[in-house]
Amino acid sequence: MTDDTRWIARLTPVESQTIEALFEMGLPLDVWERHHDHLVVAATAAQLQEIERRQLARVVRLETVSNFLARQPPQREP
Repeated sequence: MTDDTRWIARLTPVESQTIEALFEMGLPLDVWERHHDHLVVAATAAQLQEIERRQLARVVRLETVSNFLARQPPQREP
């Protein structure tokens, strides 16, 4: 069984990798922010586990996407 929980996570490349190398690997990530030393992404728990397993980046799970969206104010109609 796969874990489809979507997480907002910070990915910091391991010493042998770069931000650019993470992009070139074609990882199926929803990149929210790009910084000089890390990415903030939305990804499933399974995707994050695979990144950790392959030792491509250090992964810090910040919060679930559903928790993040629940905190957002309701959108007003124009």
